[in-house]
Amino acid sequence: MAAYSDRDGFIWMDGKLQPWREANVHILTHALHYASSVFEGERCYDGKIFRGRDHSARLLKSGELIDMDIPYSVDEIEAAKAEVLKANNWDNAYIRAVAWRGAGEDMGVASKRNPVRMAIAAWEWGSYYGDAKMKGAKLDIAKWKRPSPETAPSQAKAAGLYMICTMSKHAAEAKGCSDAMMFDYRGYVAEATGANMFFVKDGEVHTPLPDCFLNGLTRQTVIGMLKDKQIKVHERHIMPEELEGFQQCWLTGTAAEVTPVGQIGDYNFEVGAMARDVAESYEKLVRA
Repeated sequence: MAAYSDRDGFIWMDGKLQPWREANVHILTHALHYASSVFEGERCYDGKIFRGRDHSARLLKSGELIDMDIPYSVDEIEAAKAEVLKANNWDNAYIRAVAWRGAGEDMGVASKRNPVRMAIAAWEWGSYYGDAKMKGAKLDIAKWKRPSPETAPSQAKAAGLYMICTMSKHAAEAKGCSDAMMFDYRGYVAEATGANMFFVKDGEVHTPLPDCFLNGLTRQTVIGMLKDKQIKVHERHIMPEELEGFQQCWLTGTAAEVTPVGQIGDYNFEVGAMARDVAESYEKLVRA
């Protein structure tokens, strides 16, 4: 694969399409120095972005949560996404919308006088965890914890909140794992570095309460699917010692979709019927 900076195609940037290699920012862009950036990851299936408007609305909400007014409406963002897909001739793709504080009069922590900019890129992307959908992903346990909502705006999909995720995933990959499970600041099971988590015990599903990390749109979709199937779902705080008693586990996220987990640290899980059924049902839903 070519580097993401060196590809053919088009990226929407500040209201118009730019040739891929020309969609650049200045080195003194505020977001590069102070993480004043929010983003969305979305997937287009057979020409239709799954829950696209919900993603656009969340992007605007994320901007609001970090005190950054994004100068586009949901309708304008949706139109820009469609323009990108059409220009690149893609029916199945991953879409990345990002908004950030650019270079301007301010180059300190404060940046009110700097313009808020926005771009939308897309690319063809297969399974985020490779063949883990069949055999189950292997996860490390991260040393970093998700912070208290009094420390950071945990419901914003903000770039700065992913720094510890990057470090945790690097450490996991060095051990031969696909990802890492993170605890929250209280020691409860939280999420993977870029996906929410679900567990199965005795035919019922347990998922961490998202009170200090992102309540993912895929997470919400899967909970709805499970309830439609008359499967009981417990959204609650989960203690680390409970991992030993769970029989199945899976991850959810736009990139991850629904990916079964076979191992977390020393804990092993069956890639069982429920995990496979949820993954298959999700695949059907997004292409409906």
